[in-house]
Amino acid sequence: MEALTLRGISKRFGGLTAVREVHMDLAPGERRALIGPNGAGKTTLFNVIAGDMFASSGTIAIFGKDVTHMPVNKRISLGLRRTYQSSSLLNMLTVRENLYLGIVGPDRGHLNMIKPALQDKSRMERVEEVAVSIGLADKLNMAAGDLSHGECRQLELGLAIAWQPKLVMLDEPAAGLSPEERTKIKKLLLDLPRDITLLLIEHDMDIALSVVEQVTVLHEGSIVAEGVPSEITANPLVQRIYLGGTLHE
Repeated sequence: MEALTLRGISKRFGGLTAVREVHMDLAPGERRALIGPNGAGKTTLFNVIAGDMFASSGTIAIFGKDVTHMPVNKRISLGLRRTYQSSSLLNMLTVRENLYLGIVGPDRGHLNMIKPALQDKSRMERVEEVAVSIGLADKLNMAAGDLSHGECRQLELGLAIAWQPKLVMLDEPAAGLSPEERTKIKKLLLDLPRDITLLLIEHDMDIALSVVEQVTVLHEGSIVAEGVPSEITANPLVQRIYLGGTLHE
């Protein structure tokens, strides 16, 4: 059973086709990068997979379950998590409280106020485990709004993995990071548990190609190349696209 199956996924906005007839299979535990120039349709495809918008045509299955017409919360219940290009943190809450909500949120029928939640021993133990894994164990009592940009990215990754997901989609986790912060986020991605399937959008090719086994290249909404990182970097078509060329040159 594949972790993610896309068959003929298209997304149209009036006369504009942002994603065109995309077919993709991700095996459980696979790490894959989705790359392409700006405007290639990467984030739109992410939005369709996550359920933030519905596909105009085609089908989506998560671990064998057809989710094409399911809302976001139903896809979350199957183990899907994602991050966004812009921050989704609750800046007035602490790192601890953000992570706690990341754990409690998907639990059907269970939502406590923050103060009683701090006595929720099992979930708080999980909060501390996640904080250690993302390098924020010493920042648990700091407000999210006081974190550096790199630390915010680390916390967003923590929110994505807090509830032990099966499929995680990260939208440019290294965007805006310093070289030192990029090194740290790269290590965090490499250290993700192998039972997590990872689909990654990233413009930093060093990060994108060093943490994945497979790469899919989008251009003008269509898949134009797939393969292992070495095949993609050596592909003349991909090189031309990234240098500003077109498919028809």
